Amino acid sequence: MRELCLTSGLCPADLARAETMVHARRRIKRNEVLFNGGETFNSVFAIRTGFFKSSVIDKEGREQVTGFNMSGELLGMEGIGTGQYEATAIALEDSEVCMMPFALIEEMSHELRPLQRHLHTMLAREIVRDHGVMMLLGSMRAEERLAVFLLNLSQRFTVRGYSQSEFYLRMTREEIGSYLGLKLETVSRVFSKFQESGLVTVQQKHIRIIDIPGLRKMAGQNG
Repeated sequence: MRELCLTSGLCPADLARAETMVHARRRIKRNEVLFNGGETFNSVFAIRTGFFKSSVIDKEGREQVTGFNMSGELLGMEGIGTGQYEATAIALEDSEVCMMPFALIEEMSHELRPLQRHLHTMLAREIVRDHGVMMLLGSMRAEERLAVFLLNLSQRFTVRGYSQSEFYLRMTREEIGSYLGLKLETVSRVFSKFQESGLVTVQQKHIRIIDIPGLRKMAGQNG
């Protein structure tokens, strides 16, 4: 709960009450499903350790990756509005999550205003992230899409105290392509182009960003 920043601003007594929202911890093996799209929504899951992908199956029976989440982030919040999980959440590595029944979250948030504000903030972040993905798929070239993707991961790792320029990709090139709306061959080609341009070095799943300003310029970002 502290890692999620949901408890900041709470007094010790309220903090102890908020911690009771964590109903159980659950370990998820690599490639194991946490929940399936279409299932009844009843809990939000906080990722304690590990990495997940969210995906749906399109009309042709193909998997469409809709998001990636890492430790310190929440899974399943899209179910708040619809009453069911929209996507299937699958662990990309051995992970551990904390299950928080939403009925208990609602009860606590009505009583603890700081907690309610943080929940609203996290919901807003999800909306902004979804909007960002739509922008990626709608208007950006392949190079821009991959640059934005890498910079987004860098930023999220930095927030969690990890290196902003060096990290491992838990997902495959094919999964990245599915998320960004690109073919596998295109993802591989753009990675090679970035490496030849001196923006990154790539060794299988190990990524090192050499030129962050250059990558931002490639993504169409200022500064």
